[in-house]
Amino acid sequence: MLEASIKQQLKSYLELLKEEIILQSSLDESKASVEMAELLTEIASLSDKVTYEKNGNASRRPSFSVLNPNKDIKINFAAIPLGHEFTSLVLALLQVGGHPLKTEEKLVTMIKNIKQKCEFTSYISLSCQNCPDVVQALNVMSILNPNISSTIVDGALFETEVEEKNIMAVPNVYLNGQPFYQGRMSLEEILDKLGAFDTSSVVEEINAKEAFDVLVVGGGPAGSAAAIYSARKGIRTGVVAERFGGQILDTLDIENFISVQKTEGPKLASALEEHVKAYEVDIINAQKVAKIEEEEKIFKVHLESGAFLKAKSIILSTGARWRKMNVKGEEDYLKKGIAFCPHCDGPLFKGKDVAVVGGGNSGVEAAIDLAGITNHVTVLEFMDELKADLVLQKKLESLPNVTVIKSAQVVEVHGDGTKLTSIDYLDRKTNEKHSLVLSGVFVQIGLMPNSEFVKDLVDVNQRGEIIINDKCQTSKQGILAAGDVSSVPYKQIIIAMGEGAKASLSAFDYLIRK
Repeated sequence: MLEASIKQQLKSYLELLKEEIILQSSLDESKASVEMAELLTEIASLSDKVTYEKNGNASRRPSFSVLNPNKDIKINFAAIPLGHEFTSLVLALLQVGGHPLKTEEKLVTMIKNIKQKCEFTSYISLSCQNCPDVVQALNVMSILNPNISSTIVDGALFETEVEEKNIMAVPNVYLNGQPFYQGRMSLEEILDKLGAFDTSSVVEEINAKEAFDVLVVGGGPAGSAAAIYSARKGIRTGVVAERFGGQILDTLDIENFISVQKTEGPKLASALEEHVKAYEVDIINAQKVAKIEEEEKIFKVHLESGAFLKAKSIILSTGARWRKMNVKGEEDYLKKGIAFCPHCDGPLFKGKDVAVVGGGNSGVEAAIDLAGITNHVTVLEFMDELKADLVLQKKLESLPNVTVIKSAQVVEVHGDGTKLTSIDYLDRKTNEKHSLVLSGVFVQIGLMPNSEFVKDLVDVNQRGEIIINDKCQTSKQGILAAGDVSSVPYKQIIIAMGEGAKASLSAFDYLIRK
């Protein structure tokens, strides 16, 4: 089932096991059960410390557990964890088998202090690049604390269960049978939502930091490049980010990053973080900036947690987020039929009718991907012509289950209170209103810059982008901007990195002249 190269790599990983583990399956007569048994048999054959048993009694079938026979540790997979979740499986094998966790000691203490029983169930899709972070965080918690258990459920494998719970977005986490959270979530955020995160000590730690020469706000490609270039100058550099990696964490395939023929967003984000950590950069993660004030020739950066940081100069690289349609009913059905990531949520709409709003590259690529999963895809484009590259348009035209409607303006979203059922759109040429019965709508109409927190401090254009000059300087001396949050044209990863480097050099120039 596994390719020879993957098996060889996995075998070398399993040599790191310090304790014996058991793979215990609960199977039925399905094809998926046969595949799961084959996978577990192969894994067990790679190490003397791994035993495979078929005597599980779990209610979800097929499923399996990774057990430590000498400790109260168990991680459950109601999935065949390949694709993006293969890393989660490998980590579970190693961690249950005694391999050290790479978790901050303060977080370990918080997890071990949780007294209440926490049974987490995470509904995921194997094509979702956001799901592994949540899965791996919950697995770590279950390893550290016997009061906590973690089970992942592949939505495509347990379609009936997913439909009964009206799950239309992943990752979707339930705690003790009740909805807990939807979307990407860090370990710190999970602990905070549980009330186990020691906010006061974190705030005190942040407040005690000395002023930075350069503080980078945002940890995406632009922010990473800015941090590296600043640190290489030997000046005190910090990065404060809501999530390190930024928007590329939501990007699947990247094929236009020069010198790297193909990579994936999460993989690139991890490489960026490793590169930044190779220098003396103070990374303050899982913190969102609320506002920035100037106080006596220094900037005070207020965080939503109540903490604050000080800096002599600031580089804003907060990126952008998906643009919404801003129509009636949209807010009511976000994550209940309205989605933005076809790779993450597409498998939940298998065999159903969906629409893609937007005919640019991202919209057409989404439609092509969804056509292989869903029953039918309707592409709604506001303009008279699609804006996507010709090669993508030709591929779209070759698909028999795709309809393209041009000059179409979505005006309203309808649902039954729990899920989306249809949308209305206006034919801009005839001014006639039409309705489409759908199960899902994937919105691909561009990005909105994350600049709201500084719109009263620096000048922004009509699109909300921070206006910069050719040196990445904003209207406020000492504050620079780079990447998708800025007015620089062409929002590309490689351009964002270049702009981040330029902003850092400009910040250094500002500091030495100041």
